Amino acid sequence: MNPIVRNILAVILGWFLGSVVNMGLVMIGSSVIPAPAGMDNTTVEGLKAGAHLLETKHFIFPFLAHALGTLVGAFVAAKFAATRKMTFALVIGAFFLLGGIAMMTMVPAPTWFSILDLVVAYLPMAWIGGYLGSAR
Repeated sequence: MNPIVRNILAVILGWFLGSVVNMGLVMIGSSVIPAPAGMDNTTVEGLKAGAHLLETKHFIFPFLAHALGTLVGAFVAAKFAATRKMTFALVIGAFFLLGGIAMMTMVPAPTWFSILDLVVAYLPMAWIGGYLGSAR
């Protein structure tokens, strides 16, 4: 297969599978740690209105979803890329970081969570995924 096509497909597959892991953990998280009573967490407006009701425990699964989704996506991209494996893993990290920044602007979160999420969950996890995916 042409290396350019393979690299493009690796990034698409990494983004897709990372997104599946992310969404799966978000869905599981709401079952394991339910939203506070009276909060609608199915819409952005509901999240904004009920953000003041969230406790620290409610941020565990969102962080895990962001970190593990990025890790899996970067691993897959690095594993299947024909060349520059770490570069493509970090591209996945950048995509997920942009998504994280977008969510931070739409849904209010405590400052500590925003910092932790943006600093730890994306580029470091992409680097780890790239390292694991490019190891021989």
